[in-house]
Amino acid sequence: MEEGKTDMSSMLKVENLESGYGSMQVLWKPSLEVKKGSITSLLGPNGVGKTTLLQTILGSVEPSGGRIIYEERDVTHSPTHEKVKMGIVLAPEGKHLFVGMSVHENLIMGAFPKEAKKYMDDSLSIVYSLFPILKE
Repeated sequence: MEEGKTDMSSMLKVENLESGYGSMQVLWKPSLEVKKGSITSLLGPNGVGKTTLLQTILGSVEPSGGRIIYEERDVTHSPTHEKVKMGIVLAPEGKHLFVGMSVHENLIMGAFPKEAKKYMDDSLSIVYSLFPILKE
């Protein structure tokens, strides 16, 4: 790849995904594509299924239809622990942190998978350069 160019091939595709909780369907066939190197936002009011979509992608909620493709591999029904090993994770929102732990300790929880540990120092440097207040 040429210097300065970004690989914009598909990293994640969600196709006509359906899921919910028991008999209550929450997702009614949304589709999306996230390109490598892109920044993607998922916006909407409370209760429209944003969290359910993310939890279904991760595997915390079982899909009842559609497909989830990650790095050109169908991971629709892959177990959550396999998806985490691939790098599919959710960061807690709001105050869902470990309150008895420091900011640094909370950040290194993201390096739980063995493969992530080798990149932890570089990743922490990037986070601290973007958000210097976290060092305090």
